[in-house]
Amino acid sequence: MICCATRSASTRSSPLTAVGEIDMSNTDTLARAIETTQGPLVIDLTEVEYLDSAGLSVLFRYIDRIQLIATPLLAPVLEVSGLADLTTVHGPGGA
Repeated sequence: MICCATRSASTRSSPLTAVGEIDMSNTDTLARAIETTQGPLVIDLTEVEYLDSAGLSVLFRYIDRIQLIATPLLAPVLEVSGLADLTTVHGPGGA
């Protein structure tokens, strides 16, 4: 499940929260949520339990306008994939 929130006046970015699993069965939903949100975007992955290569591919596609919030569970995936080298990754409570 992926849900959107309103733009934050303090950060001038829009938060997007993903919950559960992000895999090839729902990457279209993630991509659509990112595409329909204007400007910089902070994607909160703290409730994501699983992120596969299809989900990573979507995040790479929008790397120029996203920041991520991730738990220690996902941090190694973001680092090994190289995503953490290309965008800011905050820990829970970050951004």
